[in-house]
Amino acid sequence: MKSLKLDHELAHFVLKGEKTSTWRLYDDKDLSVNDDVRLIDKVDPKNPATWKPIGTAHITMIIQKRLGDLEDVDYEGHERFTTKGELLKTYQTYYGPQVTFDTPVKIVRFVFDSKGNNIDEVVANKSTYIKEVKLYSDGGSRGNPGPSAAGYVIMTMDNQIVVKKAMYLGVTTSNQAEYQALKSGLEEALKMRVREVHVYMDSLLVVNQMLGIFKVKNRDLWPIHESIKELLARFKHVSFTHVPRELNKIADGAVNEALDEALR
Repeated sequence: MKSLKLDHELAHFVLKGEKTSTWRLYDDKDLSVNDDVRLIDKVDPKNPATWKPIGTAHITMIIQKRLGDLEDVDYEGHERFTTKGELLKTYQTYYGPQVTFDTPVKIVRFVFDSKGNNIDEVVANKSTYIKEVKLYSDGGSRGNPGPSAAGYVIMTMDNQIVVKKAMYLGVTTSNQAEYQALKSGLEEALKMRVREVHVYMDSLLVVNQMLGIFKVKNRDLWPIHESIKELLARFKHVSFTHVPRELNKIADGAVNEALDEALR
């Protein structure tokens, strides 16, 4: 299980239930939504012998922004700063003078349990998870068939990125990659306990096949098409919208990053 180290004051407020988020400027843990993490209280930061675990947290949301773009809503469950100057100075103290308002920050929100309960039950009894999201997915193949990758981005309804992932698929077709991206994104949304998903794709073929406008004539696509239909039944509502590629840049970029990494 991954661990997150908290300064003593923050750990104190987490134990009291007054803090339910932490901001991370350099995420060396590669944190993801649905991760269970052990929280460590650094009682004396200079003496690791005093550090102690205080309980387990389940990550329900990760939002990525620039430090200078933080808004009032981002402070939910987190300490507040009087001015942006105070915010910048504080994080320069923690991370060094290289921190600027352009430095990326991850807002990590979690459900905390200090009593050893089943964390899934604790989460289920909270209303902190996201119920409705936008899902942008994309797949690409260099050669068709050729080296392929799938990527997706899950956003809140006000366009804040919660999850962005991509995976190399090996040699396949672009249509298979598009379907795999959609399937993986929907599976991630289910793990997040999302109830409503608005899917956006630049593949007109996949959108129309999922809407039942086009038949699935390629037998290689039948199994994944059927498995996605089974996933859809587990949501309250799923919509499909075709968008031009320029409106799907984040998922498209994730696909190309995965392909570039795999083909180096």
